[in-house]
Amino acid sequence: MAVVQLPFGREKISVTIPDSRLNGLLMSGAHSYHAEKPEEELVKEAMEHPIASKRLRELVKGKKNVVMIASDHTRPVPSRVIAPSIIEEIKEGNPEAEITILIATGFHRATTREELIDKFGQEIVDRKDLRFVIHESFKDEDMVFLDTLPSGGKLLINRIAAEADLLISEGFIEPHFFAGFSGGRKSVLPGVSSGVTVMANHCSEFIDSPFARTGILEGNPIQKDMIYAGKRAKLAFIVNVVLDENKKVIKAYAGDFDEAHKKGCEFVDQLSGVDAIPADIVISTNGGYPLDQNIYQAVKGMTAAEATCRPGGVIIMVSSCSDGHGGQSLYDTFAGGEDKNQIMKRFLETPRDQTMPDQWEAQILCRILLKYHVIMVTQAPKEMVTKMQMDYAESVEEAIEMADRYLGRRDEKITVIPDGVSVIVRNRHLS
Repeated sequence: MAVVQLPFGREKISVTIPDSRLNGLLMSGAHSYHAEKPEEELVKEAMEHPIASKRLRELVKGKKNVVMIASDHTRPVPSRVIAPSIIEEIKEGNPEAEITILIATGFHRATTREELIDKFGQEIVDRKDLRFVIHESFKDEDMVFLDTLPSGGKLLINRIAAEADLLISEGFIEPHFFAGFSGGRKSVLPGVSSGVTVMANHCSEFIDSPFARTGILEGNPIQKDMIYAGKRAKLAFIVNVVLDENKKVIKAYAGDFDEAHKKGCEFVDQLSGVDAIPADIVISTNGGYPLDQNIYQAVKGMTAAEATCRPGGVIIMVSSCSDGHGGQSLYDTFAGGEDKNQIMKRFLETPRDQTMPDQWEAQILCRILLKYHVIMVTQAPKEMVTKMQMDYAESVEEAIEMADRYLGRRDEKITVIPDGVSVIVRNRHLS
């Protein structure tokens, strides 16, 4: 019997699978990569040797209003590791600089003070020489129009970012289920952009593109908008990290928002790429807290399973979802009982300028539900899960039994993805 550890919230749960049924594990190399230096040292070294850019301490000279975009509570960015080095170098280059930390919530709810402390540490949150501002994407009065995106959408970003003398960002790079990779330019779009801008960029046409997939930057229409937004916002410097399974920094990249990001993506691509191991039952997770807080985020882990599950098979999604669905419109899309084919037809017929909130997440979930049977092992209420046209199980073992009944046999192979958001599943040739 094989015992597999699956992250679930802040804990891990053990699952026992018969050797005869375990088809294989799909795991990112980040889970076995050992950094040679401490986290803080990796960040400092990256900042001391920036890619295609001057050092931050040089860029900040003569710049009074410095704005750092930082990730919100839904991202495991170790801000308590990154931010001190950034602040130190800013003060070293310009002691008079006024620093604002703008929390990039994108389309998410506002980050709480407790969550800021969890990310940055009490000392930084309490500093009198720092100002924290939470981005709210639907506060029109906070937005400034910069330009028209390649997609035709309006580029509206937070006024604080637009009016910065120097705009920088921190973040992390991991595979992303439709942007290709996280990090870099995503701090601007969707990070601190207007909801109007996000919806134009996340339109059904772009989400439907075969290039809007995990690990793809080239030809990705969503990335094209994001790069343009980064340039127009004058994002001058980034510090992005790569994390292991324990959310510890194993690599850091600093410098030009595009070039440094590309270097980081190259590393993640090599580290996270795995060959599909086709199976009729695939178990996936969202990597634990903070990425598995809701069903909205759990769709990401499902896409990893999608890339290795045979059509008509079963995806078992193990995700805490302690915050529930995470998106009212996502919930409403499926809870009304509308046929999934009709839901998808409606999405694909929606013009770019009429994208609805969370439509992209619902579109991807619908794409998965049209091809696979999804069973969730979660803390979200059973009624919520079933209303969203998925099945609910109390445990992974129960979910496997449900999958067996659905498939009509008890000997199907099972592929397990312990961290669905950390892998790029390639070479998909499913029979």
